[in-house]
Amino acid sequence: MEVKRCSRCGGFYTFDGNVCPKCTNKDNFELSEFKNFVEANGVEIDSLAQVASQTGISEKNLNRFLDYDGLEGYKELFD
Repeated sequence: MEVKRCSRCGGFYTFDGNVCPKCTNKDNFELSEFKNFVEANGVEIDSLAQVASQTGISEKNLNRFLDYDGLEGYKELFD
């Protein structure tokens, strides 16, 4: 069993996933908000800082979301 460190809260956990069970719901909510914001605003987005200020999601978490499987196309918007 592999012990991982949660990238949101820093706690340790032992199951598969990007964050610990305590942070999973918040992570899923923010990821959904991020996707909805990008889909609604697309090419009008200038930076992750803009997304962070308009959604309330930290730039740290936005950068982490860009590394998730299936979000490769989103990463291209911010290069």
